[in-house]
Amino acid sequence: MTLRLISALAALFLAACTTVAPDPAPETDVVKVMVLGTYHFANPGYDVVNMQADDVLRPQRQQELEALMDRLAAFRPTVVAIESTRRTDGLLSDSYKAFQPSDLSKDRNEIVQIGFRLADQQGLDRVYAIDEHDGDLDFFPFDRVQAAAEATGQTGLIEEKIARIQAESQAVEAAQSTETITQLLGRHNDTSKLREQHDEFYYGMLGISDGEDLAGAALNYGWYARNALIFANLVKATRPGDRVVVVYGAGHAYWLRHFVEETPGFELEETMDYLR
Repeated sequence: MTLRLISALAALFLAACTTVAPDPAPETDVVKVMVLGTYHFANPGYDVVNMQADDVLRPQRQQELEALMDRLAAFRPTVVAIESTRRTDGLLSDSYKAFQPSDLSKDRNEIVQIGFRLADQQGLDRVYAIDEHDGDLDFFPFDRVQAAAEATGQTGLIEEKIARIQAESQAVEAAQSTETITQLLGRHNDTSKLREQHDEFYYGMLGISDGEDLAGAALNYGWYARNALIFANLVKATRPGDRVVVVYGAGHAYWLRHFVEETPGFELEETMDYLR
């Protein structure tokens, strides 16, 4: 009888040891988000001013990207979101499903070099494609702004703003010869600089109108709308307790940070704390 009891207890003990424990509850119900504004490593030429990046496939740049991963890993991300157009309702990136580490030696795009590299190294199975390009209105009606400026004699204002952006872009291009990728990204994520650039370009064009077409306003609400849709995709994709790194062109950082800060259930993680 005693042996039977001991055997039964031993069996129960072994069963308890082999039972898979449930996933731990998240530390908080808040979704923490780091918005990592980037320059385009393989610039597609879609912006008003396009910076020419050096070759991130060079061994030195690859080492710098590995060092950047160590910094971002300190955030303990559980999700990565990228500037790629959503293809499915689930928003999961098909490109990440097909990703192989060997892609890092071939594809210069920051989505691969930062987003996929980080997700892969952290063992994450969730990379979300949250971008939006088409909507009920024009997201970036810069041609309307130019036409209204020409009609009202304000082309000089636009030329001045573009010249400032070009000067900043050229400064970053020159800095590539002496700065690491982490340092270059620091230039694109400085909060005071983000605010200054947004105010200068977008809010600085609010007054451009030919009397019938409030083109400057259209530029502002179009850009706001695109970023609102992008953030809505992020809200849909995430769940309480997630820690998200959003890898996006730095031009989106102002509004994406705004939405994180102002949306209940979301909390902004300061990117510069990991880049300094």
